[in-house]
Amino acid sequence: MDRTDYVHGYSEREAERLNDQARTLTSLLHNDTRYPAGSRVLEAGCGTGAQTVILAKNSPGAEITSIDISPESLRRAEERVRSEGIENVTFRAGDLFSLPFGPQSFDHVFVCFVLEHLPNPRRALASLRPLIRPGGTITVIEGDHGSAYFHPDSAGAQKAIRCLVDLQREAGGNALIGRELYPLLVSAGYTDVQVSPRMVYVDASRPALVDGFTRQTFTAMVDGVKKTAIGRGMMTKDAWEQAIADLERTCEPGGVFCYTFFKGTGTAAGWDPGT
Repeated sequence: MDRTDYVHGYSEREAERLNDQARTLTSLLHNDTRYPAGSRVLEAGCGTGAQTVILAKNSPGAEITSIDISPESLRRAEERVRSEGIENVTFRAGDLFSLPFGPQSFDHVFVCFVLEHLPNPRRALASLRPLIRPGGTITVIEGDHGSAYFHPDSAGAQKAIRCLVDLQREAGGNALIGRELYPLLVSAGYTDVQVSPRMVYVDASRPALVDGFTRQTFTAMVDGVKKTAIGRGMMTKDAWEQAIADLERTCEPGGVFCYTFFKGTGTAAGWDPGT
């Protein structure tokens, strides 16, 4: 299986974090992704369904097929989607590199927070292209941990973030992949590629983002690798706890936190089955 380990793990807390992230960033990341009624849409790598719910609600008339390689994630995703009364999503198990669909099976493909965990994201994008009808589109959303900056600044907090980046790289992923979306999509054979930065800016005037993004999404994600980072000797326990406290301090009055996601789109032209 050509796929890296999921560095954040599969705990209940991680599922909650993903849900917080999706809910908090709905408008920023998804407001311009809506598919016409009757469209065949593949969500490649649905995880626990945090993005699936938003995708399906934005395009209630589309026929969405959501796949993931993890049976447990698929179970959670289906439970979440059905609990929302959503009926336009079908779930299937599948490896992104060898999906059980014929050429031109879909009008559109949606990939969100998946490429960062793959050792060969360009090949993943290339493997999806034949599944899209000519003229159909792909939409890809990824973060970039190198884009995080905040006030008050903290060398310790920056080091903790770097621990997460390094651990993900060692596992075969890339936590800085957002900045690479344009060349990845172009090299995978898509045309009309466009990438737009989506910055999350958080201060005390935006309390929902303070809690939903800075605290429950980003800081929780960094702190999720605490045990591994300390166990590997990347930071001491005291230094780690101070780093997380410094990130929490950006949630207080006078604190500021910024992070940039990248959203890329491209068109699938005709393809050569020999490539």
